[in-house]
Amino acid sequence: MALGFAGENAVARFLEDRGFRILEKNYECRFGEIDIIALKGDIIAFVEVKTRRTCYFPISIAVTPSKQRKIVLTAKLFFAKQNIYDKVGRFDVATVLWESDEKYKIDYIENAFYG
Repeated sequence: MALGFAGENAVARFLEDRGFRILEKNYECRFGEIDIIALKGDIIAFVEVKTRRTCYFPISIAVTPSKQRKIVLTAKLFFAKQNIYDKVGRFDVATVLWESDEKYKIDYIENAFYG
């Protein structure tokens, strides 16, 4: 679990370095959970983070269609609860290949899937 949080924190810093403001981390509701919700301009990015120490296959395939549906439903509820009507939602996936606290690689996929 600590590896997952380390990956999420690394991706949050990655996003902030690119001008995003983190709105939520580990946002949960009855439909599911979203690792990071970030705002930049009129875009709200709903980011699923997958962190691994080894990579035998593309990490991004771990975001299954079932997980995608849960993220989309959770994002819709987030928009409704926050009364957000002037922003566009985008579903991104960040994969983190973690070697050590000082050495990791982030691959960031914008518009990884659609809701």
